[in-house]
Amino acid sequence: MATPSAHASPRSRWASLLAAPLVASVVGSGLVLPPVAAAQETPTRPAPAQSSPTQTTQSRSTTAAPDPAGAPDAPSLRVPAAPPSGVRLDKVEWKSANRVALWVQSPAMEQAVQVQLMLPAQWNADPGRTYPSLLLLDGLRARDDASGWTLETKISQFFDAKNAVVVLPVGGESSFYTDWVSDAKGAAYQWETFLMQELPPLLARDWRVGDEHGVAGLSMGGTAAMMLAQRYPEHFQFAASYSGFLDTTSFGMPEAIKVAMQDAGGYPAENMWGPLGSDRWQEQDPKLHTEKMRGQSVYVSAGSGNTGPWDQPSGLPDIPTNFPGYGLELLSRMTTQTFVNKARAEGVEVTANFRPSGTHTWPYWQFEMTQAWPQFAAAVGIENVEKPCAAAGEIARVAERQPGLGPCLTGEYDVRGGKATDFRFGRVFWSQSTGAHSVLGAIGAAYQSEGGPDGVLGLPTSGETTTPDGRGRFSTFQNGVIYWSPSTGAHAVRGGIRAMWQERGAERGDLGYPTTDEITNPNKPGVVQGFQGGTVYWSEETGPKVVEGDILKAYREAGAENSELGYPVTDEIALDTRRGAFSRFQGGAIYWSPRTGAHVVPRGPVFDAWGTVDYERGRLGYPTGPLRNTAGGQVMEFEGGRITVSGGRAEIS
Repeated sequence: MATPSAHASPRSRWASLLAAPLVASVVGSGLVLPPVAAAQETPTRPAPAQSSPTQTTQSRSTTAAPDPAGAPDAPSLRVPAAPPSGVRLDKVEWKSANRVALWVQSPAMEQAVQVQLMLPAQWNADPGRTYPSLLLLDGLRARDDASGWTLETKISQFFDAKNAVVVLPVGGESSFYTDWVSDAKGAAYQWETFLMQELPPLLARDWRVGDEHGVAGLSMGGTAAMMLAQRYPEHFQFAASYSGFLDTTSFGMPEAIKVAMQDAGGYPAENMWGPLGSDRWQEQDPKLHTEKMRGQSVYVSAGSGNTGPWDQPSGLPDIPTNFPGYGLELLSRMTTQTFVNKARAEGVEVTANFRPSGTHTWPYWQFEMTQAWPQFAAAVGIENVEKPCAAAGEIARVAERQPGLGPCLTGEYDVRGGKATDFRFGRVFWSQSTGAHSVLGAIGAAYQSEGGPDGVLGLPTSGETTTPDGRGRFSTFQNGVIYWSPSTGAHAVRGGIRAMWQERGAERGDLGYPTTDEITNPNKPGVVQGFQGGTVYWSEETGPKVVEGDILKAYREAGAENSELGYPVTDEIALDTRRGAFSRFQGGAIYWSPRTGAHVVPRGPVFDAWGTVDYERGRLGYPTGPLRNTAGGQVMEFEGGRITVSGGRAEIS
């Protein structure tokens, strides 16, 4: 439910203390058996429920367990063939050569939601192929910057040789990846709609995802994985829960979920599914709808809470120092057992691994993910044998000199103009004219975002080299260069902008390192690229020109190149008058001085009248405010007066 850290907060410790009476409540209900330390499998059938005075007393203070026979039915839903209206891809950011972050605009969530994809081994080598997907869900304390799976585990190295697209939603703290009946602290939490209605058709259309799918998750994500598999039975062939809570409405469980959601972000559980234990809660309870999983391949696991190989002993027999992880794993173990008993009674084939030890922590979930892989691979038709590969020729010699590339993931394959081989931490390209060179790390990610060898950069012509200032690195390509520094990231520079930048000293000059990629203007032919020392604008007519400082700020406020100013036709020019400066543009100029700031003077009667008195050198001096439209024309203030335009005529006063 929660994802405890190594240093649990006092609130988390307090929450873990609640687990003990809640566990007692669940066990006292007779619905589950307490875990046996050495057990690896649950019984095929659940033990008969026992009524007792204790059970009756507890039911007055906790939500009563529902009658499974009378539980509301969970609907069987379908994934649409095309993305719904309003769903679009807003942004793509490559994290490495085989991991990419997408920002998908979601009408249901009322925002762009980040989703990261770990791409299969053959992604580049076999571009015409589609792949199965695995939707991998996070825990209760999901962060907004990246999935816990990539932050806390090494699954990226596990999956890099596998041929599946791993889909990692980012965010969703305390969400259970479900559609909430009310807002979540001001946010629209409609995660099921996003994950199952909006995202899949977009991935199928644009990211080569095929027709076979699995879903898996840890803790809260394990609960959600079972829910989604039940609600979309035709979509998923595989479902897995690692330490999930798969009985959410038995005695004490709604209260336990409420406590955990309060502890993990202060989210109100009633806003998720309404009153605790209500029909909506029962509709979402995985235990109550196991019959919908017939024909699916199901994998569940849980530890016992006892001290395991990745825990520190507390000094008490079998009790680890991770008290929150101890209590939460007890709840997971018991509710998972209830789910398994019910599923098997319904004829669902379940692989259940109940470990003799282990707490509610990441190392155990990473282990279970690797253990579940063969079952997922079989369910979606992936050959669970990694084909042997070996580099050859010049590419092999580069790999021998650079052991940091890691093992190969593919054999040699054709790319435009040459050959390539993919390795765990980079790629090596070869052609007769360029030789063999590696591209790796952040520069490799930037190269992938530029289209790799199929893009405008072409093939690499050098390996990665340290910059003369010692702060960055760069790689050269047939049609450009990619520079990286810790503060700016990796960005390509090419064409006329690259030529001008190198003339000014490249990263050692006044512009410094690039801070953005080259961005094409969709409204007016031209491009723009940011650098540490200013922004470069380029068009066929004007060439590359630098705009910087307060003049750049005023230019952007005016609408930059899409405004009446158009593209810059000069760099910033220093003026003798009071240490000022100006930049000329296609449609006017921007003047600046320390006293007056930066102001736009468009072409027209005001600009022409100002010129008759020698611009900033004359009696009017620098402009002190923007050009304002009036009922009769225009007016602009200067240090030494104003220019008024009326009836097309300008007067200086």
